[in-house]
Amino acid sequence: MDKPKSHQKDTAVCLLSNRPFGLYIHWPFCRAKCPYCDFNSHVRTTVDEQAFGKALLTEMTHMASLLPEHPSLSSLFFGGGTPSLMPPWLVEQLITHAQNLFGFTADIEITAEANPTSIEVKSMLEFRQAGINRVSMGVQSLDDANLKFLGREHTVKDALAALDTVRASFDAVSIDLIYAFPNQSAKAWRTMLAEALSLGLGHMSLYQLTIEAGTIFHTRQRKGEVMALDDDRAADLYEITQEMTTAAGLPSYEISNHAAVGQECRHNLNYWQAADWIGIGPGAHGRFAVFEPKRGCLSRIATMIRRSPAGWLNAVNTRGHGIEKKEIDTPKDWAHEMVMMGLRLSDGIHLDTIKVLCGPVESWLDFTAVDQCIESGWLHHDHKTSNIVATLDGRLRLNHILSAILI
Repeated sequence: MDKPKSHQKDTAVCLLSNRPFGLYIHWPFCRAKCPYCDFNSHVRTTVDEQAFGKALLTEMTHMASLLPEHPSLSSLFFGGGTPSLMPPWLVEQLITHAQNLFGFTADIEITAEANPTSIEVKSMLEFRQAGINRVSMGVQSLDDANLKFLGREHTVKDALAALDTVRASFDAVSIDLIYAFPNQSAKAWRTMLAEALSLGLGHMSLYQLTIEAGTIFHTRQRKGEVMALDDDRAADLYEITQEMTTAAGLPSYEISNHAAVGQECRHNLNYWQAADWIGIGPGAHGRFAVFEPKRGCLSRIATMIRRSPAGWLNAVNTRGHGIEKKEIDTPKDWAHEMVMMGLRLSDGIHLDTIKVLCGPVESWLDFTAVDQCIESGWLHHDHKTSNIVATLDGRLRLNHILSAILI
């Protein structure tokens, strides 16, 4: 027998109130555009920091008005672009304003992305005083030839020195590394990864080099250059990555992210669990659920902010926000998001939770296809917990799995 709607409402609202809630702040400016980057980043030599900062504060206030009821923020993330180029006084203003608007959990995670150049490392030490308690550093490679290929401004020596400086002030530090360069051998990646693991960090993001449309690398690839390793050899390096990180006590908790127990990035887990967050700044996205009394159900709202910094600034000054598109996801849309993102996680997806928020499983998941994927060794279904998890082989073909199992 189905539960009464009032009970379903109470259960769903209770689930939402206990889910994490995050804030993403986008600083879109860089000193140079990396040839592999497809993020919303813009090269600027000068920025009107006062005007841009005021607009971020204004847009944050507007976003708060869209969520009359919300839990306290459990994570705040400064991304870009290059947020370590922000003036520390503005970082402090934004953190204070966020705390006043939303409140903070006692153990809030406040992350800033940074590059290992001397000017940015100096700023990060001031960021610590402003309230940042976690740094994600874009090291990208421990090979100078690879760094040159990627168009990075730093050297390996710069990166290691910057890392030492930042770790002296921050307990939580993560680095990004890229692998699967053209002609990169398994031996070369093993050597580099071993060096990275020897640093003793609690978190690392290890990404395969992918060629995204609209990037300089994509243009070069279309002209016939080989810009990344072929899929089969890249898969070999992925398996090496899983083996070495697990042995070192940093197993993957997401396809490309590895952490010691308790040091996972809470903000990014928010995305992968399809939980709630708001985004401010050019090109930022947000997703959050609200209960609509008139409809008697939950709605999942998606916001997309204007990408152009100039257009965004004008919109905020004119109407208080830069929202370009605001959509209400259907229950099936939300379920699909939870499945697509959740299967990236080592914990997988929790069917009972998705069912409470989005309705009957049969309306969004093809269990015949799920069973076929289980038989193929790509998925595992724990019937006791109702979790479905992608195996190592499944992670290597996740797009194919998703196209098969989602209705």
